Amino acid sequence: MIKNFLLNILLSLVWVALTGHLNYPNFFFGFFLGFGILWILARSGTIEDRHYFFKVPKIILFFIFFLYDMLRANLQVARDILSPKFKMSPGIVAFEHSLKSDFEITMLTNLIALTPGTMVLKISPDKRFLFIHSFYLKDKEKFVERLRNGMEKKLIEVMR
Repeated sequence: MIKNFLLNILLSLVWVALTGHLNYPNFFFGFFLGFGILWILARSGTIEDRHYFFKVPKIILFFIFFLYDMLRANLQVARDILSPKFKMSPGIVAFEHSLKSDFEITMLTNLIALTPGTMVLKISPDKRFLFIHSFYLKDKEKFVERLRNGMEKKLIEVMR
């Protein structure tokens, strides 16, 4: 997978050199062009070679999902701050995750911390539970289900 990623970066840099314009849209176009070229060349390759072509779209979709979730949370917090009525219902929930490695737990806690209105307070000593504070915790089960089926599920798809 790393080999294909490095080849993809190299092809995008070759594209930038051929066009003579070093900017983000041109680099990303070269990246997607290189992705297509590598995908065509790897169709007859092994499963390991093709694994990269399933992982990259999942990473892009995860990035879009996280940006949407962060934008939604930003608008919710901004609306509450600017409105005269106090609509926050803060609370703490113990979230039992299904992550396996310390790196996955760290990634999830960082993503939760980056989302406005939520913060990880503590990780249990056995690393099974995250204690999360939220500004808007009206329904704990709904919050846990949204976190489990949203961010955690998509993070597991990207990491494994």
